[in-house]
Amino acid sequence: MKTIAHRHLRLISAFLVGAAVMAPVLFRAPLQSTVAASREPVRARHGVVASTNEVASRVGVDIMKRGGNAVDAAIAVAFALAVTHPAAGNLGGGGFMMIRLKNGRTTAIDYREMAPAAATRNVYLDKNGNVIQGEGGSIEGYRAAGVPGTVRGMELALKKYGSGKLSWAQLVEPARSLAANGFTVTRSLARSLRGRREITRGNETVDENIEYLAKYPETKRIYLNNGNFYNEGDVFRQPDLAATFARLQRGGPNEFYEGQTARMIAEDMKRHNGLLTLDDLRGYVAKERETLRGNYRGYEIVSMPPPSSGGAVLLEMLNILEGYDLKKMDSASSERYHLMTEAMRRAFADRAEYMGDTDFVKVPIAGLVDKKYAAQLRSTIDLDRASSSEQVKAGKPLGYESEETTHFTVVDGEGNAVANTYTLNNSYGSAVVAKGTGIIMNDEMDDFAAKPGTPNLYGLIQGERNAVAPRKRPLSAMTPTFVLRKDGSLWFTVGSPGGPTIINTVLDVITNVIDYNMNIQQAIDAPRIHHQWLPDELVYEPYGLSGDTQRALTSRGHKLIKKPRYLGDCEGIMIEEKTGIRLGATDPRRSDGLAVGY
Repeated sequence: MKTIAHRHLRLISAFLVGAAVMAPVLFRAPLQSTVAASREPVRARHGVVASTNEVASRVGVDIMKRGGNAVDAAIAVAFALAVTHPAAGNLGGGGFMMIRLKNGRTTAIDYREMAPAAATRNVYLDKNGNVIQGEGGSIEGYRAAGVPGTVRGMELALKKYGSGKLSWAQLVEPARSLAANGFTVTRSLARSLRGRREITRGNETVDENIEYLAKYPETKRIYLNNGNFYNEGDVFRQPDLAATFARLQRGGPNEFYEGQTARMIAEDMKRHNGLLTLDDLRGYVAKERETLRGNYRGYEIVSMPPPSSGGAVLLEMLNILEGYDLKKMDSASSERYHLMTEAMRRAFADRAEYMGDTDFVKVPIAGLVDKKYAAQLRSTIDLDRASSSEQVKAGKPLGYESEETTHFTVVDGEGNAVANTYTLNNSYGSAVVAKGTGIIMNDEMDDFAAKPGTPNLYGLIQGERNAVAPRKRPLSAMTPTFVLRKDGSLWFTVGSPGGPTIINTVLDVITNVIDYNMNIQQAIDAPRIHHQWLPDELVYEPYGLSGDTQRALTSRGHKLIKKPRYLGDCEGIMIEEKTGIRLGATDPRRSDGLAVGY
């Protein structure tokens, strides 16, 4: 079958109930409230890559055509996105890779960033005990960076689960070539590089301007073209980053952590009073972890364990919702949204209290995902009235045991699958480019609780278990997930960026498929909601809720907040049951995404 591809935003004629036709950033008029046609997912006989960038998706498909498996393709896609999607694709960040092999075995690779040795509990507090804002804090600048894990994560994935047919150097080459020879700047990338991005300051959502990237000379030189800016259609070349990839090809993964690249990062950090040192880089370790498993209406859900909170919070919400017959409620009804909001509220209250890095603290995962615990939480939900987050506190589960992000999915011709979510945290991370490397560094230290009980960049309240400590991994909301059919075969895989909205985006998609029989593209296209306990707000998308639904939810006591931007950038792949055809779907909301198959 020849390569199949389509551009989301040109081909969508309509969304589902209450949704809108959307360009990456600018939004058009709402549609009728009746169910309209959603575009068809990409169909392919062999392999599919669904990512936020067309160029990167094509890189992955090419790897599979050359004999690579889904893991090989995922590694090449991850490196390519570091070039073509610099707001989140990265060498200077970290994330999580879920792998499901053709024999049904699943595993999780944790390559989350680690705190530098100098990152002590109060490192981001001033002399008065207040959280430091701006430069020197956990959000921006050299001191905000954790130890990057992406290169070690890709190394571990290749050594244990690669096909053996393609070398490390071959998988790095597409990214090196893209950085050296350049690629065409899209409209959304040009806009992103000009700094139009939504951030939250306290309870206020604002559109921040270009000054964020312009503060740092290397960042301004490379990504802002020395102030001349990149326009749609320009060719964007990154010679420093190309040289870094070339060193990675010659020296292997160790070059990033022990070689010239490591020294360049460490020296630039030292010059600017950063926390990260050469010893921190040398000491970084990616870990393989056992996947977290649960079930929803008889379908097995396989997701990411801590230090991601995503899997546990997702399963807790699904367990609560399983006690209600959602199929009898319209997919866009106030009844459905009320119940989902109440499930979100309770699970996020538990997230704030209990979640952290299980290498450092005890997390009651077994209790949080227990069906009996969900029944206790369900009994506190009033079907007709919203709860108050001031009154909803963390529950008491039993059984202790061990915003700007991007997700992509890959399924190969043999049935191997990868769901990978990785990040720099904030859009363009800390805004720092390590001199001479072309690498944007993360600001992942803000995912710790700089001061437990104080909101972070995303307004999330986090507890003592996520306090800063040397070599600890910060809590995450990333939720790469597999959903299996009742016979144990892979049904679909999905994930998204979006800070804390990630978990609820995945929840929305899963319930759309299982409860409302949507295909993967319809489920991703459909409107989304988000509630994270505190602040006590039900967030919805532009045109996402009808006026009647808004009034019904308000009458139940919900405080509705309409965000100017859409929630998430979901990518997914579904296996068609009768034919085995791979169905690729990318989110139309805010990406240059393209599902590509062959």
